[in-house]
Amino acid sequence: MDALRSELGDLLPTEPGSENLLRFYALLVLTKGSRTTLEDVHHAWALWTVATNPDHPSIVPFDQLTAEVQEEDQPFLEAIHRAASRIRQAP
Repeated sequence: MDALRSELGDLLPTEPGSENLLRFYALLVLTKGSRTTLEDVHHAWALWTVATNPDHPSIVPFDQLTAEVQEEDQPFLEAIHRAASRIRQAP
């Protein structure tokens, strides 16, 4: 999780419960690694957001989001891919 935390940097929310979002993203690093998609990132975020802000308008299936909203997950996807690469390369 440290590799992912350092890759996310300031992207990770600071509100209470954000550690759980980090855990969901870490699960993606460990299970899907570089095969993680924007849709996977959205699913992890939506799962976390249901508990923290259940009325958020973006808690919908990924394909129902506008392209602009879908792209908001791109920095998180890139951080997940970088963390997965770092873990794969670690001795």
